[in-house]
Amino acid sequence: MLVAVSDTHARSDHKLTGRTLEAVREADVVVHAGDFNREPVLDAFHDVATELRGVYGNTDSAAIRERLPVARTLEYGGLRFAVTHTREGGPTALSLFGRERGADVVVFGHSHRPTLDASGPVTLLNPGSHAQPRGNRPGHAELDAVAGGVRCRLVTPDGEVFEERVVE
Repeated sequence: MLVAVSDTHARSDHKLTGRTLEAVREADVVVHAGDFNREPVLDAFHDVATELRGVYGNTDSAAIRERLPVARTLEYGGLRFAVTHTREGGPTALSLFGRERGADVVVFGHSHRPTLDASGPVTLLNPGSHAQPRGNRPGHAELDAVAGGVRCRLVTPDGEVFEERVVE
């Protein structure tokens, strides 16, 4: 399983609870789409995740920016994922970012709003924020390889699945 999280915005802890913490512990790969905030938070994620693939966000400290890239790509379940925190220009810029990297899915953060948009040439996935939803539903994303693609679910820390679709 691949788990995506974003926008932790903490000083000393990963702020993972409930199903989000379980999913991160169970995942083969955890993707964090930026805004850990402080270096101890990044270290706390490393302590609970088997493999962490993060990028830095706009509020991340210089120490985090030295340790993580602004963008990255990875493969999972036969799909290519491009990861960034944000791009000026909204969904169009995110889609272009993904197409430039040959990605099927762009994982991004910044808005704290869980989003799963498969209406364009590249699926856009924002897992939301598990720690600071800022008026949105708190969330993370759980992705599993299935026949014909990757099943993506947006899930609350309480374990409620509120959106699901297979990305091919």
